[in-house]
Amino acid sequence: MEIAFVICIILLILYSALALFDGLYLHLYKYRLHENKESKFEHLMHTIRAFLFSGILYTLFISIENNKLFIIGLLFILLDIFIMTIDAFVEKDSREFMGGLPRWEYMIHLLVNGFHFAGLAVFLVLKINLTKEGMMSLQNNFQEFESYNLFKIIVLNILPGSILIGLLHVLVYIPGFNFYFRKIQLKCC
Repeated sequence: MEIAFVICIILLILYSALALFDGLYLHLYKYRLHENKESKFEHLMHTIRAFLFSGILYTLFISIENNKLFIIGLLFILLDIFIMTIDAFVEKDSREFMGGLPRWEYMIHLLVNGFHFAGLAVFLVLKINLTKEGMMSLQNNFQEFESYNLFKIIVLNILPGSILIGLLHVLVYIPGFNFYFRKIQLKCC
């Protein structure tokens, strides 16, 4: 289990770093998807996924001993897959204003989602136990593993940032906030 939590840590960090670059820099700052009529729906999908990620962090990784929240976390994962599918479907039309999705950004999206779902899969393998009789039980006692404690510290530190990114996705819709957000962009570049 120690190695599996180390793998979860690595995947979570890789996902978070690439998602931050993609969501904050590319989507909000560089391409300003929220300002283009064609990409407003894509921006909405990103906003929903940002909040779903915060929910997944809390229900699956932080509230490890609460099996009811775990079930809610599984529902968040299913909803995330559904929203990601819609996002991928609309992306071609959404990016026509910029000549389509650049190949390198498409590769970032593949990596981001790959790291995200691989980390979730590894964690689910740790959490769900299947007996020889075909019964399922949930593992709740991870505190004895040193790598779990590090994993939880990292998750607790990523959670506030993920909530802020979700809020930022909402705030850019507000004209007054977006005015100052654009001023920051113009001063920096």
